[in-house]
Amino acid sequence: MSLEHPITVSVARTITPGYTRQANAWAHAGQELAREWPGYLGSGWVRTAADSDEWHMLYRFADAETLQAWEESEERRWWIESATELMEVTRVERRSGIEGWFSQPGDVNLIVPETVVPPRWKQAVSIFLPFFPLSLLANFLLHPLVQGWPLVLQVLLNICVLTPLMVYIFLPVTTRLLKPWLEAKRRDQ
Repeated sequence: MSLEHPITVSVARTITPGYTRQANAWAHAGQELAREWPGYLGSGWVRTAADSDEWHMLYRFADAETLQAWEESEERRWWIESATELMEVTRVERRSGIEGWFSQPGDVNLIVPETVVPPRWKQAVSIFLPFFPLSLLANFLLHPLVQGWPLVLQVLLNICVLTPLMVYIFLPVTTRLLKPWLEAKRRDQ
């Protein structure tokens, strides 16, 4: 297998009946773990029918070296072991180079949009930006009304006022404005 081409791995798994929701959560968790891995190019899964127990899971890495590092990692080992009761692997295929771009008879094409989860520090910044001025304003406006109240009640009122404002107004606006920055792909480290 060439070291210079991206490699796509296709894994067919049979899901234990009654564990579809758990398998779905497990697949999402695997995507989140792999997403931060150097060389990761994307992943997804498809079922042949809505009621099918056979799932085809795909993941793609930049080259054989980064794929091997992911496949031998403790994170992936833990993730795979967490699903021993949920499913059984029935087939694994690896495609590299140009052959990975052409369909075989009976192939199912799947495009799964990548969900980009910003790093926690970016999430913290996007919360801080509206929360700090809003908190200052709320404290300034509410202080004359609640200055004789016990501190715990002052804080409770402040939180009861700010939480819905943050969740329904300020965070959606902030995340929309910061979307390009929040969803920017990380450089491999």
